[in-house]
Amino acid sequence: MKLYRTGSGNFVEDGGNYFRVPELNFDALVGHEDLGAYLRAIVEAGTPAADFAQARLEVPIGSQEVWAAGVTYFRSRSARMAESKDAGGGDFYDRVYSAERPELFFKATPSRVAGPGSNVRIRVDAKWSVPEPELTLLINPRGQIIGYTAGNDMSSRDIEGENPLYLPQAKVYDRSCALGPCILVSSDPLPSTTPIQIEILRGGNAVFSSATTLAELKRKPADLAAYLFRENTFPFGAFLMTGTGIVPPDDFTLAPGDKIRITIDPIGTLENDVVQGPLGSTV
Repeated sequence: MKLYRTGSGNFVEDGGNYFRVPELNFDALVGHEDLGAYLRAIVEAGTPAADFAQARLEVPIGSQEVWAAGVTYFRSRSARMAESKDAGGGDFYDRVYSAERPELFFKATPSRVAGPGSNVRIRVDAKWSVPEPELTLLINPRGQIIGYTAGNDMSSRDIEGENPLYLPQAKVYDRSCALGPCILVSSDPLPSTTPIQIEILRGGNAVFSSATTLAELKRKPADLAAYLFRENTFPFGAFLMTGTGIVPPDDFTLAPGDKIRITIDPIGTLENDVVQGPLGSTV
């Protein structure tokens, strides 16, 4: 089942039919004792809604914080080492890739997150910006993975490469994160064969495309979630981006007007346009 958040309420999709989710808001759904069973009961007892097609999709988030894991794919390790070698930080990334403890960092508050069809931003003070397509976990307040979505962890590679301590500025800014288009509601691990694909269009033409699978993810999603909830509480639950295995070539940088498409089967496609400039241009 898939959970969609729209301008006219929440919907659950099953077998190509959409059913309106009554009463509970997104935060209450995330905190439900058994979200899967609750949504299954709605599907079995309900009548398909006729108004979903006209609804405007919104970012599937309530009051949850978004966190991220870094250097969880070998490709990411290599890219981070290369971009920071002049700053003496290359060894840090090799060590964290091999360490028992993962790299976890805060990514976004709900107001900074872009949804499907809205804009992501590149910093005006960055010269080398890339998207990072990532499987993203939805974790309930009890630390249990209850769903998955597609995520885009926008990154300013030149800022982080200048000094690893600049990571918050490279990663955390308005519309530096996108989630959607829905939540695949499931407590079961996704197969290692699950594909993650990205395509970047410029002027209608593809300028970069690539793919990987979860088989390349070094760490188990459940282990990442467990580390996030160590010594930390999330009363509304949390999202956790699990890292990227796709890094564009060093001569590529995003430009205003680019369109980013991230597809994770069976979740769907997250599509966002790139803007740069005044924050008022992000909506």
